[in-house]
Amino acid sequence: MGLVLRNVDKVVDGETHLKGINLAFETGSRNVFLGRTLAGKTSLLRILAGLDRPTRGQILVDDVDVTGVSVRKRGVAMVYQQFINYPSLTVYKNIASPLLRSGMKKADIDRRVRETAEILHLEDLLERLPAELSGGQQQRTAIARALVKDAKLLLLDEPLVNLDYKLREELREELQDIFRQREAIVVYTTTEPAEALMLGGDIVVLDEGCVLQAGPTPEVYRHPATLRVAEVFSDPPINYLSGRIHDNAVYLGSGSDEPVQGITRSLPDGPYRFGVRSHHLFLRPTGERDIEIQAKVTLSEINGSETFLHVTYDDAPLVVQENGVHKFKIGSAIKIYVNPDRFFVYDEAGMLVDSPDR
Repeated sequence: MGLVLRNVDKVVDGETHLKGINLAFETGSRNVFLGRTLAGKTSLLRILAGLDRPTRGQILVDDVDVTGVSVRKRGVAMVYQQFINYPSLTVYKNIASPLLRSGMKKADIDRRVRETAEILHLEDLLERLPAELSGGQQQRTAIARALVKDAKLLLLDEPLVNLDYKLREELREELQDIFRQREAIVVYTTTEPAEALMLGGDIVVLDEGCVLQAGPTPEVYRHPATLRVAEVFSDPPINYLSGRIHDNAVYLGSGSDEPVQGITRSLPDGPYRFGVRSHHLFLRPTGERDIEIQAKVTLSEINGSETFLHVTYDDAPLVVQENGVHKFKIGSAIKIYVNPDRFFVYDEAGMLVDSPDR
C-alpha cells in the first residue's frame, strides 16, 4: 500500500490548520509526527483517516484518489489520547466490536480477539468491564480494538499521554514490537522528542501546520535543517548563542572582539547562531577541548534525578541539563562548559550550515 498526500491544505473558519503538506508513506513503515500542541498533528491524522476532508489537495492510495472517500470505506484504525471504550461491553466484546460489524465468522473473531489480547497482556481481563480496569489496561483495550482489525493504516494520536510514567515506558516498548510485526502503515503523533527517538522509523517535524523536515528519525535529529526544527526536536529546546566568524575564528556574543579559543569553522565570514543541546552543556570540564562560558543563574529546576539549570550568557537564555541534584542561588555567577564540536551552526536565516556530524 502506498499513501500519498499531495499539496494538502486545511482551512477552518479562515484559519489555516495545514498548509502545503506533501508526504508519502509505504506499507510496513513507522512514521512519527512530532510537533508542539497545535502544530497540526491531529488535523493531519483526521485527514489521513478520512474523518475530515482537506480544503485543497489530494490523498492517494496506490495512485487512486480517495480524498472524498469516507472513513467507513477505508482500511483505517485509530487510537486516541482518551480511553475510548464501550462502557457496557466486556474487554472481549470491546476488542471484537469492529469484527462483529464486518460479518466475520464467530470462530475467526474469537481467534483474532484472543491473539490480540495476548499481545497486549489482556488475556486474563477479557470478561471485565472497562470501569474495572486501570488506566493502562483501558488504553491497552483501545489499542487492541484498533489492532484486531488488521487495518492497512494504523493511526495513534498521542496514545500514551494520559498514562503515568511507568505505564508509558512499558507500553512504548511493547508498541515498538507490535509495530515491527505489522505490515500496516503506522503513524504515531507525539510532542516528546525522546519518544520520537525511541520509536525510530521516519519522522515528520510539524510546526504551525507546516512540515519543517521529514526523513529517517536519526538523520533528522543529527542534522536539523533549520533552527526551528532543532528547537522542536530538542527537549528542552536547543540553546543558541549569537556570534560571528572571521578568518575561520569564532566570536561568541554580540560585542565580543576576542575569538573563542578552540573553535574554528571553515565558513564564510559573517554572523551566525551557534546551537547546542542542553545535555551537551556541563557544570565541569569533560575534556581538553572544552571551552568555558561565564553565565548567571536564573533558575535551578530539579526534576527527579536531573537538574535543569537556567542561566544567561550575553543576555541569551541557556538551559544546562545535568544528572543529579544541583542547587544554585539565583543571580549567582557560574562557569559552564561545552565541547565546541557539539555546536550546530546556523546562518542568519536559520538554515543549517554546519553540524557536529559533519
